[in-house]
Amino acid sequence: MGRQRSIDRDRVLDAAEEIIATQGASGLTIDSVAKAMGISKGGVQYCFGSKDALIDAMFDRWGKAYDNVFNQIAGDDPAPLTRVRAHMLATCNSDHTSSAKAAGLMATLIQTPEHLQSSREWYRERIDGLDLDSEEDKRARLAFLATEGAFMLRYFGLMDISEQEWASMFADMQRYILDAQSAS
Repeated sequence: MGRQRSIDRDRVLDAAEEIIATQGASGLTIDSVAKAMGISKGGVQYCFGSKDALIDAMFDRWGKAYDNVFNQIAGDDPAPLTRVRAHMLATCNSDHTSSAKAAGLMATLIQTPEHLQSSREWYRERIDGLDLDSEEDKRARLAFLATEGAFMLRYFGLMDISEQEWASMFADMQRYILDAQSAS
């Protein structure tokens, strides 16, 4: 009896992310991942069961990487304002490749109601607890929205933003939005 061939789940996820990055969300199918990996469709299904499970695994992997960076900045049980600042810094400091993959994944996720709902919940959690009667917290919400706007413009390919301009945008958000409270 021969040894059973094992399939590396991370390599399958890498292949799926590459398909999204190069072909867009519509290019992601079990068949396209199988072809990219040189394995059968059954091999991909053995690892993940379905396309939705594959997408969930990609989102989980990206989420864990983001959470590691976020938690290093925010610490344990951060206050609402700290969560927004940590999100802004985590987004600013994320590497280009990871962010591009995340944007492609987001485009895929919002195509189904259950993934759209989980994305909505994730975004809402970033700003939950802000006191919108407070000027400082209103500025934090604005910084969050500016962060997400910059991310989407850059990584959905709607605006070419160099590394220098990217850093400058986040410095401006820090100075004119978040630090403006202490200047007044």
